Amino acid sequence: MAKNFVLSDILRNNIKNITPYSTARDDFKGVALVNLDANENSFGSVGNGNYNRYPDPYQYELKQVVSKIKGMPIEQIFLGGSGSDEGIGLLYTAFCEPGVDNAIVCPPTYGMYGVSAEINNIKCKEVPLTEDFQLRADNVIAAMDEHTKLTWICSPNNPSGNLYDREAIRKVIEAANGIVVIDEAYIDFCPEYSWLPELDKYPNLVVLQTFSKAWGLANCRLGMMFASKEIIAVINKIKLPYNMNGMTQAYACKILSECAVQKDVLVEEILVAREKLIFDLQQLPSIKKIYPSDANFLLVKMEKAHDVYNYLVKEGIIVRDRTKVQLCDDCLRITVGTVKENELLVEKLKQF
Repeated sequence: MAKNFVLSDILRNNIKNITPYSTARDDFKGVALVNLDANENSFGSVGNGNYNRYPDPYQYELKQVVSKIKGMPIEQIFLGGSGSDEGIGLLYTAFCEPGVDNAIVCPPTYGMYGVSAEINNIKCKEVPLTEDFQLRADNVIAAMDEHTKLTWICSPNNPSGNLYDREAIRKVIEAANGIVVIDEAYIDFCPEYSWLPELDKYPNLVVLQTFSKAWGLANCRLGMMFASKEIIAVINKIKLPYNMNGMTQAYACKILSECAVQKDVLVEEILVAREKLIFDLQQLPSIKKIYPSDANFLLVKMEKAHDVYNYLVKEGIIVRDRTKVQLCDDCLRITVGTVKENELLVEKLKQF
């Protein structure tokens, strides 16, 4: 356990004292006969559909569905309407004093940790991963100081695709006086490694997940944050009043309730396609290395990677150029596509 972690000690003072925006519906539980509190258009909405009322600000029905899927109490769930990025920004807002506090990132990793830090005027300390993209736990701990409020750990990592050593992560969590955030956007491809079951053990742990990857709901921008009840209460206090529209809530409730088995099928199809893509790429003489992946993408080192990227763009195939990213020289990040998409990619690479 993080022995020296006290939530109130790392909260920004203005956040401790803030009076959150509230709606009249925060004070009323149940179904009202008449809603005349929010200055909505009481006569209806244009077009077909009942869109004239504001959505549930706390997504209670959807959280019930998520709670069953993830095995987490509703009080420990925050749902974001801008994917995990909303949760990332809110964590900076809650815990990091602009121009004073800092966060730790471990490049190469997901870029929004750094972008959100810049938006909030928070210094990011960089502790690079090892050559095989593993966490340097001792270096991360050494970089922490009294102003380190957030430490970002992406596992499986983006862009490398691999899980970090679990004990290295645990070492960081137990040493941190601030919050350690484990971003599990790709965890559905290796669910047994999730940190959700250990949330009650570590009060300074926050876990981010998403429905954009394995569930195939990227267009919905539905992200999840799991943490202690106390941390989630803080996040609910500072989030925008209606941070997820009602159409997303309704659609997600339906899909998540009806299609859990379908999700598992999709994951299995992706994993099979990933192994076939690895095999096909390994046959190409230009491929130097394919890094181990626990996600739905591959980091591939190849000859003339930047030129290959530009060539693929002209051929109408878009991958991610990572050649200028730390530790990713001559690398492209390639999402596992459908069988036909992967075959077309390999064929074009043969023609380069």
